[in-house]
Formats: sequence, structure tokens, C-alpha cells
Amino acid sequence: MAESLTQTELENLRQIIGEHGMIANKLETYAHSAMCPELKSMLQQDAQSARQAQQQLLTYLQ
Repeated sequence: MAESLTQTELENLRQIIGEHGMIANKLETYAHSAMCPELKSMLQQDAQSARQAQQQLLTYLQ
């Protein structure tokens, strides 16, 4: 599928994929530090969502 994307689109996609990974890492760090169980759970769920989005976007590079 990557053959149908322009070079600019590929660069943008790679950047977005990287940003999703960075967001997931930060959310996991925040969740680890959170004292409130509700906040910890919310941060973990958001980190998981960011990882899933990252994985879905990676399919466009195949």
C-alpha cells in the first residue's frame, strides 16, 4: 500500500506513527505515577488506544 503514497505523505505518516508512540509512552509514564485509581485506569486506556492507532497506521507502510 505504501507504493500509492507520495514521499511527503510517507514522511507525514511516519511522523504521526512516531507521535502516537511518544504519546503512548508518556501516558504510560503518567499512569505509573498516578495515585488515583480512576485516573490511572483512564491513562492506561488512552495509552492502549494510542498504541492501537499506531499499529493501524503502520499497516499503511506495508
